[in-house]
Amino acid sequence: MPGAARPTVAVIGAGAIGGVAAAALVDAGHRPTVCVRTPIDSLVVEAGGRSRTVPVDIVADPAAVAAADWVLVTVKAQDTAGAGPWLERLCGPDTVVVVLQNGIGHRRRVAPWVGPARVLPALVYVAAERVGPGRVAHHAGSKVVVPDDADGRSFADLLAGSVLDVVLEADLVTEEWRKLLSNVVANPITALTMRRLDVMRDPGIEPLGRRILDEAVAVGRAEGADIGPQDVDAIFERYRAYSAGAPSGSSMYYDRLAGRRLEYADLTGALVEAAGRHGIPVPFNEAVLALLAALDRGDPARRDAT
Repeated sequence: MPGAARPTVAVIGAGAIGGVAAAALVDAGHRPTVCVRTPIDSLVVEAGGRSRTVPVDIVADPAAVAAADWVLVTVKAQDTAGAGPWLERLCGPDTVVVVLQNGIGHRRRVAPWVGPARVLPALVYVAAERVGPGRVAHHAGSKVVVPDDADGRSFADLLAGSVLDVVLEADLVTEEWRKLLSNVVANPITALTMRRLDVMRDPGIEPLGRRILDEAVAVGRAEGADIGPQDVDAIFERYRAYSAGAPSGSSMYYDRLAGRRLEYADLTGALVEAAGRHGIPVPFNEAVLALLAALDRGDPARRDAT
């Protein structure tokens, strides 16, 4: 309707995904409020060899915000509790909370803080990196997968005309596990080796990765996901394509590089937990989980970072 007010939108987090999401919202005609823990002067997003300052409102105090129509949660899954004060202020009965995080169980993860707001899980296929305070490099990827329902369609409308391509999916359980397959192999291997995705071409890495993923497929199928060996093959074909040029890293690789806490509990940890519920042995994933937990505990700076 001509003259209708634009919806109010808040983005919690100014990291890699938060920066890309905020820039996409601006391109779609909105002026989002970006909620940050540590104050920043501006938000700069680099993409396609160009840097631009994104016109957003930056707020560092939850007391300064009120209920919004849309709230995008872009902090890492392990930092969700830290977003709680923001969610409690931003969520009202008509709010839609879009959880743009890795892992599974998006609704359960934010449930303690959203009250009557509706929750929309979102699977993000974007390679981006926080390169400094308020500075984000968008390397590749633009797909965001959401449920094919009324809120999902409204979210697609919200971002229409932006770099982000919102894809509607009827079977989100299957899509969540397809995304988790990629995350439980690329994230741990890149973080443990401190190599970008070119490491997936090293001798011995693909066989190891396939064993990790064969276990994950068995668990995902037990959880109701329609996945199989073809999904494992597709993942390694994609890795080979990524490695052909300047290789990207994974989110866990970037976190280790920056000395931040690692996201293993909501990726490999979630897989191992689900395997336990179904009585499925996952020795390779258990070994990876133990290594990541030991790595995270062994660095006090990383352990205490938020």
